[in-house]
Amino acid sequence: MRFKPFPVIESKRLFLRNIEESDCEEVLFLRSDKTINKFIERPENRKTKNISDALKFIKELKEYIENNTSIAWGITLKNDSKIIGTICLWNFSQDNKIAEVGYDLNPQFQGKGIMNEALQSILEFGFINLNLASIEAYTHQANESSKKLLERNKFELIEGKQDKQNLNNIIYEIEKPVVNNESTPKTPQH
Repeated sequence: MRFKPFPVIESKRLFLRNIEESDCEEVLFLRSDKTINKFIERPENRKTKNISDALKFIKELKEYIENNTSIAWGITLKNDSKIIGTICLWNFSQDNKIAEVGYDLNPQFQGKGIMNEALQSILEFGFINLNLASIEAYTHQANESSKKLLERNKFELIEGKQDKQNLNNIIYEIEKPVVNNESTPKTPQH
């Protein structure tokens, strides 16, 4: 699996691009805002409390990309290069067939279909470019917006699977869609 050159992704309204040090103020906001992080439980050493922490986090993201262990995109509107959210594929299985998706979005831009558009782009990238067999999403059981987003995108709840790091999370999964390569439609059998 290789993330170089960095795969910039374009959708109808969005650019998903590499997160740079110049994005440190937006990263600080996304990782510290109480509304965005209401359902996220991070250990103290993973919290982003100031610009220095944000720069350290961005450096870590770059190292993960260098080492091909995870990839994170900054979500921007096409007419504005300022990051309004992030989305990532990380926590890859040893055989690189399963990854976890994670995301956050500035509350000012929520409810506009932006994360839905970003998620669809990342699912396509994961299944086509990375040949993933499935993508999981861990979300807090009380995070109704996240659950609706996942269900809208055909993720299914995995009954009985637990997040040992956070028992308040539930786990969703979507499997790679099967594509029928035949050019002629099959006639139904009667």
